[in-house]
Amino acid sequence: MILIDTHTHLYLDAFDTDRAEIIERSVQAGVKVMLLPDIDSNTRWQMIDVAQNYSSVCKFMLGLHPTSVKNNYTEELDKLKKSLTEYNCCAIGECGLDYYWDKTYIQQQKEVLVQQFYFAHHYQLPLVIHSRKSLEDIISLLKSHKNLNLTGVFHCYPGGINEAKLLIDMGFYIGVGGVVTYKNSMLAEVVKYIPIESILLETDSPFLSPVPFRGKRNESSYITFIAKKIAEIKNMSIESVANITTREAVKLFKLPFYE
Repeated sequence: MILIDTHTHLYLDAFDTDRAEIIERSVQAGVKVMLLPDIDSNTRWQMIDVAQNYSSVCKFMLGLHPTSVKNNYTEELDKLKKSLTEYNCCAIGECGLDYYWDKTYIQQQKEVLVQQFYFAHHYQLPLVIHSRKSLEDIISLLKSHKNLNLTGVFHCYPGGINEAKLLIDMGFYIGVGGVVTYKNSMLAEVVKYIPIESILLETDSPFLSPVPFRGKRNESSYITFIAKKIAEIKNMSIESVANITTREAVKLFKLPFYE
């Protein structure tokens, strides 16, 4: 059984004391690939360093997270643009809109997201989209830029069934992580009604640990608990969930096929 964690912040300082052990534990659990999402220039070099040191299992993205969009956003975009010319990455992300923490820079967040649409189009890369209290605006922006033929995944998908079906029709995947294991999670209902072929597995570690680790530090090896929950919801074997989600991740991120 081969699994891919399509979203793990393995380079953050939460893992500084035992990163190698976590990677080994994850590989032993069947997680053969871990994709590292970018945040901004403050942590980009740690991310690239981890990905290069563990290049057999780690790949990285390049992007600007919406909560990092501040007064210096043009400078951040310039740094991102430069990095895209210097490094090969597997996606543009994590990018998106976040209206939960701070609404001061909403217009700038939209400008930055649209710029990253164009990066994705230019480099023929998928988008990894962060959406918090902002799904309607992101869908609107995607519709107004449909000529770019964008694809990608909605990380930590926050919406309902109707929005999920719309995004799938637009060529996007639904990122499912530990939230699906939480009691009364709306995500479980979404998972029930959408095709397994439209789901990608993720942990968002060190955040959002699945049950039974909720409240503790998350790690990629815990993705087996997410796959198991999806298997239960969809009345499938965990092996089928692993095979299909891995196949789709390989296709979206243009990864080598793992056997």
